[in-house]
Amino acid sequence: MTGRGRSYRYVGPAELKAAVRPGDGGRRISSAADFGGWIMEQSVAELAEPLTFVVALDGVLRLAPRRSEHVACAGGDMVLSAGEISFSREADGWTVSEVSNQSTGYCPDVSSWAEVASALDALELRRPSGFTHEVVFRRCPDCEEHSIVHEDDFVCVFCGSDLPETWNMDPTA
Repeated sequence: MTGRGRSYRYVGPAELKAAVRPGDGGRRISSAADFGGWIMEQSVAELAEPLTFVVALDGVLRLAPRRSEHVACAGGDMVLSAGEISFSREADGWTVSEVSNQSTGYCPDVSSWAEVASALDALELRRPSGFTHEVVFRRCPDCEEHSIVHEDDFVCVFCGSDLPETWNMDPTA
């Protein structure tokens, strides 16, 4: 733990984490100037899709192209949050138009929004008041499959067992 929020260990397929090499990792965006430089390097096509993001343990946002694995964006490390993010240009600057905790590799709880908000505030970006799309992840205690809870129906889609109300994706946490 960093003294910030909960940290998330990678819980996705082991082969994806094994493929992460030194130097992998999303672009570290620690200031408004970093963001300004990075956004100017992006093509219209790249910005038309949501991007992969993580909030690293130091609270700094890291960005990578959408088809990047979150574990690669994080350089294989633990994170404070992970998901997908979109930016749009407005008359007075850039804003976060959409942001979710959609990461099946880290499966962060919706409570990780506070870490995302803090990282975005450090970049002086306007942002929504929460995830624009919240994903509720749970691990089934019976079959141990990872599930996404839809419409507050806490039932495993794989075996029909009840899913816990609280986040439990990392059995070692």
